Amino acid sequence: MSNDNDSRSTNGADGSRRIFLAQTAALAGVAGAAMLGAGHTTNAHQRLIPSVKPAAGNPPKDGESVRMAIIGTGGMGGGHLNSIISLAQAGKTDTKIVALSDVCDSRLEGAKKVAKERQGIEVDTYRDYRELLKRGDIHAVLIASPEHWHAQHIVDALTAGKDVYTEKPMTLRLEQAMEVRKAVLDHPERIFQVGTQMIMLPKYNKARAAIKEGRIGKPVWSQTSYCRNSTTGEWNYYGIDPQWKPGVNLDWNAWLGHLAPREWDPKVYARWRRYKDFSTGIIGDLLVHVMTPLIFALDSGWPTRVVATGAHVIDHEMENHDQVNLTVQFEDGHTMVLAGSTANEVGLETMIRGHKANMYLNSRHCEIRPERLFVDDIDEERIECEDIGNDQDQLRLNWLECIRTREPAKSNIDLASKVLVAVDLATRSMWEGHAFNFDPGTMRASKA
Repeated sequence: MSNDNDSRSTNGADGSRRIFLAQTAALAGVAGAAMLGAGHTTNAHQRLIPSVKPAAGNPPKDGESVRMAIIGTGGMGGGHLNSIISLAQAGKTDTKIVALSDVCDSRLEGAKKVAKERQGIEVDTYRDYRELLKRGDIHAVLIASPEHWHAQHIVDALTAGKDVYTEKPMTLRLEQAMEVRKAVLDHPERIFQVGTQMIMLPKYNKARAAIKEGRIGKPVWSQTSYCRNSTTGEWNYYGIDPQWKPGVNLDWNAWLGHLAPREWDPKVYARWRRYKDFSTGIIGDLLVHVMTPLIFALDSGWPTRVVATGAHVIDHEMENHDQVNLTVQFEDGHTMVLAGSTANEVGLETMIRGHKANMYLNSRHCEIRPERLFVDDIDEERIECEDIGNDQDQLRLNWLECIRTREPAKSNIDLASKVLVAVDLATRSMWEGHAFNFDPGTMRASKA
């Protein structure tokens, strides 16, 4: 329905409605004002009621192409479109993109033109994504809408019987993530993937195995970062088309969704990552990439305590912060330190510190170096890891292959849920000035 502008590799019956709301509220563990910090608008969370009729899944039959659709045809949606067509043309997948949805006519028509010309088939377009989801001939949907639309699009696509790939972060807020989690778990027959492609890098699988084998002792704490620099302000490189006319060729209210009403603002439309009501900025757009595979490798359980700081050091016009620092503690006591910046490109070395040895992950490989006290027990070693090429293409292919095999996809709901706990609690911590706790037993978040 709406679109994600990132081009880099980079709503039942009243009774059932009340039951659903009660279940999801209990799962999320936060209600009313307690949900919303200073960084959240008062209407920043909507209860996710499926807005499409339930339908059975329709996996592709043997010898049948995967027929997929894309919701959101901006930069990231367009990137997925071109990449999947290229993968198909290279014989790496038998997939056809047959339908597209967006609220912006120019973006929709541009994507249709590319899809039609490159595939040599007719491609249907929809202003209302719910009309697209009614189609029984579509097996899978890729969601490349802005963060505030992810949750509704995911729930509706799952309800409509589609396998789902969603861009990162999985949702904008934790409450939405818990509702998406419930929807995915309620539909175990669906294939669900979140677009955090670094999970495909072999070094994180090797790191997870080595940690489980005790080769660095108990992991004590880890560090990683995502840092880059800008002279004009991060995400300002997304252009503003003077031909965009709300009510004429762009449905602004539909794009806003539950965050409406607002006056038309082309800067918000084109550069929404800069605004706190629409994005968590560095945390959800950048740090999720490095956080996700590290959480996978460590396997330390759920985040249980998060404290973070954010600042406007250089880019004072951007509403979201241009410098962030996070400390995330997990169930087993492990602590992860993360740094993110759009004002300086020098980040932290990605590494895991163990009681007996340290693991370095900055390169393609894993390197283990013993602590001084354990040099007689643990040898220094380099664990070689293969070059898989484009990790984002590998994640796309993983999803498309799982659609055929019905095996779980790599970047799954459990991992994405843990990541969203860290993302949302860090965001609240920055805007409210408190540490936040999360109880995995009750799935409740609270101020520390």
